[in-house]
Amino acid sequence: MSALTLAGSRASRRRSNWTIMPATYLVAIVIIGITVVPLLFVFLDGARTTGQINDNPAGLPNPWVWSNYGTILTSATFWEFIGNSALVATVATALAVVLGSMAAFALSRYAFRGREAFYTLFISGLLFPLQIAALPLFLLLQDIGLLDNWLGVALPEAAFSLPFTMLIMRPFMRAIPGDLEDAAMVDGASRLRFFLQILVPLCKPALVTVSLLAFVQSWNQFLLPLLVFTTESKFTLPLGVATYQSQYSQNTAAIMAFTALAALPALGVFMFAERYLVAGAAGAVKG
Repeated sequence: MSALTLAGSRASRRRSNWTIMPATYLVAIVIIGITVVPLLFVFLDGARTTGQINDNPAGLPNPWVWSNYGTILTSATFWEFIGNSALVATVATALAVVLGSMAAFALSRYAFRGREAFYTLFISGLLFPLQIAALPLFLLLQDIGLLDNWLGVALPEAAFSLPFTMLIMRPFMRAIPGDLEDAAMVDGASRLRFFLQILVPLCKPALVTVSLLAFVQSWNQFLLPLLVFTTESKFTLPLGVATYQSQYSQNTAAIMAFTALAALPALGVFMFAERYLVAGAAGAVKG
């Protein structure tokens, strides 16, 4: 009797799985359609003429017009925007990861009064978007002379990346056994050496995850560079896209090509670090 019951439960689970799987695939297809299809049309429209787009907005390139992409790729201004974004995003990411990792180490491996209050204070930054702090931040940067300066963008971006850096790094570090640290201390390692030579390598998936998130957030930031920069030669790529759209508002195909090329770096970073992103997020949840 028990064997029959067990076989029946297994058959019921198989039927349930066959029912759930089509629904799961359907949801995945819908999400892909919502996110990927518009992006695909941006790339395709960049290989058309404005006349083709006006005649058939949802059509395919016929013939393919690669001159839009060629013109942009040979433009010094486009690469200047790329360089500015890379500089700001790299500095902001480095500051967020280094400072966030050090703070996460202290809040995960040390026991002191007020530790959880400090952690809550860090994480509460997730509740306050940049739009709320835009005016005070602008006045502060004006007072300290960082307007129209790349540090005026990189420093606040690093600060706004710290909350999710702490949110991921602290649980990941807490999950590493304390016996490992005790063994390192017995062998004569200082806490700083343990942090740099043992803990940081073990936290590589989490470090890659927070680096990726911080880099992409900085790369795509529009409001803060808009507030800080006034010189076009210092514009980051999102500002460059807006500037290009205003200058070539009648050339829809060129705007699509510029937008498509501007999206490629962030997509490339995501594709390169996808497996580290999943591993780091999973480790943070387990911790």
